[in-house]
Amino acid sequence: MAVSIHVTTMQQGETRWVVGDRIRFLGGLAGSNLEVIEVEIPPGSGTPPHSHASPELFYVIDGEVMIRHFAAGKPPTAVSAGAGTSVRIDGHAPHNYSNESGKPARMLVLIEPSMTAFFREIGTAEPQATPDFARVGAAMRRHGIEALQMAS
Repeated sequence: MAVSIHVTTMQQGETRWVVGDRIRFLGGLAGSNLEVIEVEIPPGSGTPPHSHASPELFYVIDGEVMIRHFAAGKPPTAVSAGAGTSVRIDGHAPHNYSNESGKPARMLVLIEPSMTAFFREIGTAEPQATPDFARVGAAMRRHGIEALQMAS
C-alpha cells in the first residue's frame, strides 16, 4: 500500500469568492467524508439563515463571528464566537453566521464534500460587486440547501 502526504500552502490552495466571503479549499481526509475550508469574512458579510444536510464545525481563527440558530416559534439563539472558539452545527439545523464586529474574521470549517461542491459551483475567481442571487438560489436548490423564510 502506497502512503503519501498532501500539502496545500496559502499560495497553492484553490480560492473562490462566495458572495462576499473568500473561501480557500484546504483538502479532505482520505477515506472520510470530511473536508476543511478556510473562510475569510469581511465586516458586514455572512450568510442568510439556511439549513442543509451537512453538519458543520466552525473554528474561529481570527476576529469574531456571530452564529445564530433558528428554532420554530422562538427567537434565534446567538453565539458570539471569538478566536479559539469552536461551534458545531448539526445537519438540518437552521443557522447563519455573520461578521458584525467591524473587523475581518477568519474561521476553519469542517464540512462534507456536498457543501464544497456548492461553494465551487457558485464561487467566482474575483469578488463581485453584485452577486447573481438567482444563480446562487438555483444552486442552493440543486445542492439541497434551504433558505429560511424569516417572519417580519
